[in-house]
Amino acid sequence: MFSHKPDYEAAQKRIDAFWNHEDTDRPLVQLAFYKEGATPYKSKHHPTYKDYWLDIEYRADQANHWMENTVYYAEAMPVFMPNLGPEIVSAWAGCPYHYGEITTWTEPCIFDWEKDNAVIDMEHPLFKATDKFTRLLLEHAKGKFIVGLTDFHPGGDHLAALRDPQVLAMDMLEYPDEVKAKLASSYKEYFPAFDYFVDLLKSAGMPISSWIPLTDPDGMYIPSNDFSCMISKDMFDEFFLEGLKQECKHYGRNIYHLDGPDAIRHLDSLLSIPELNAIQWVAGAGREECDRWLHVYNKVLSAGKSLLVKANNKEDLQFLIDHLPAKGLGIDYAHVKNEAEARDIMAMVEKGWA
Repeated sequence: MFSHKPDYEAAQKRIDAFWNHEDTDRPLVQLAFYKEGATPYKSKHHPTYKDYWLDIEYRADQANHWMENTVYYAEAMPVFMPNLGPEIVSAWAGCPYHYGEITTWTEPCIFDWEKDNAVIDMEHPLFKATDKFTRLLLEHAKGKFIVGLTDFHPGGDHLAALRDPQVLAMDMLEYPDEVKAKLASSYKEYFPAFDYFVDLLKSAGMPISSWIPLTDPDGMYIPSNDFSCMISKDMFDEFFLEGLKQECKHYGRNIYHLDGPDAIRHLDSLLSIPELNAIQWVAGAGREECDRWLHVYNKVLSAGKSLLVKANNKEDLQFLIDHLPAKGLGIDYAHVKNEAEARDIMAMVEKGWA
């Protein structure tokens, strides 16, 4: 189906088992590495970071080169998304947008709840750029790799961008009705934009995926709320839980991006969502060792949800082997150097869960 993933069907079966939290002989494993001897992509001078980010033709061709020179091993899928930064939805709604070397960011555009408005505009130039990027990637990808959905960040993170995170935290005390009303209206704006890109990918014969390269033929996405690290469980439940429930229902397959120790306080609330399929746990820099987070792993798996974790080395992998079942477990193994190392890792996995 895809020349960069000859075993696509077998990998998809294991991903389906992960989505369904089914018994398996071993966990889902994502391993990818750059081909030895691959020629670096041709460089091009861009006067500013913005010029690079918006040079869609160059970046699509660059993506094609990257995909052709990467090996996708075990259940790693060859997914590339049209990334224009993590706050692109808020830019579509009118936030001023800034470009750095490796990321982008917004400035707030709501300063007065009564006077200011910010509505997602599918005619915005950056929406058109995302559309163009997606279509160029689809041209490169035909029969070779998967084009994914971009990084949307709706809901709480969208409001935090529109208003500024610290200001939004105070708004939840001083203007709770305005915050709730804007959340509700923002989802009505966001879901049609999300569906637009899902339909575009499906019309090109693509399964649906994104920056977490899990796939589903009908639909998937990654609900998240990084802003939630700033608020209590009660406030999270009051303001954001209902919207996340709507997201899970809308996406079909879904995996929540749980980012950092300050987000753990919301885990019970997330696990109460019947439609939630899985949790991706990200510990954060300096806290990556798997043995620090066994209580998180056990809570997720015992709730009947699947779990995707990062293993940074063989010590992490051995800890997972020693303490967790294969059922519902996904392992994203970082920093694989070559095929020999990938084979060693898979031998360890297959022996460990035999």
